[in-house]
Amino acid sequence: MFLWKGSLLQNNNHLPFHPPFLKAKDVSLNGHAGVSANMMKKRTSHKKHRSSVGPSKPVSQPRRNIVGCRIQHGWREGNGPVTQWKGTVLDQVPVNPSLYLIKYDGFDCVYGLELNKDERVSALEVLPDRVATSRISDAHLADTMIGKAVEHMFETEDGSKDEWRGMVLARAPVMNTWFYITYEKDPVLYMYQLLDDYKEGDLRIMADSNDSPPAEREPGEVVDSLVGKQVEYAKEDGSKRTGMVIHQVEAKPSVYFIKFDDDFHIYVYDLVKTS
Repeated sequence: MFLWKGSLLQNNNHLPFHPPFLKAKDVSLNGHAGVSANMMKKRTSHKKHRSSVGPSKPVSQPRRNIVGCRIQHGWREGNGPVTQWKGTVLDQVPVNPSLYLIKYDGFDCVYGLELNKDERVSALEVLPDRVATSRISDAHLADTMIGKAVEHMFETEDGSKDEWRGMVLARAPVMNTWFYITYEKDPVLYMYQLLDDYKEGDLRIMADSNDSPPAEREPGEVVDSLVGKQVEYAKEDGSKRTGMVIHQVEAKPSVYFIKFDDDFHIYVYDLVKTS
């Protein structure tokens, strides 16, 4: 049995957070196939907007590796209209090769979709334009912030600043000036150009996170990788949510990315072995 820890930043007591959608804490590693997904997220002026997007015709399997490519496709949810999406393919998940991680234009979350199996996807097209590579302006700072607790400021619609606390997880693949980050208010995988935000004063590395020595491994903390394990989450209403552990964060080995079967967001959790 494994436990969702209360905080990704367990050694920073001012940063406790819990999954926003559940209060149940136990998860077993014996999940099975799930149901359909429904929501997209976007942070614009620090607001989250959700819009439905999801079945149409399955598309044929591309014959080439599309990681690093720009793509566009249609998306249809139920009997709703087809909407058009354009983005960059960041990665193909080794433990589930049909699953791709995608950064869609205008959206801050990283999404996980089985592009060639999901019936909501239609007319998948690989675009001729490639992702431009840029040189990191401060490689030392980029390395320093990875694995650190941060305060990230966003401007609201009225011009005021709103602070989001979280953790920088890694440099994003393909889009090399971007970073993976997650937040205590919303533990899903986001990506931003954090070096720019740091230099503009909108990102602060927390002093205790930056200065304190690495924490000792806690008793019972996960050592072996759980990547590829099926997870089953028991909700308080008796229903279950299933998914798969798809990635282990190198900078914080007890932190994992989880893709649930009923959602295309990538969730970020700290897992502790309890039995």
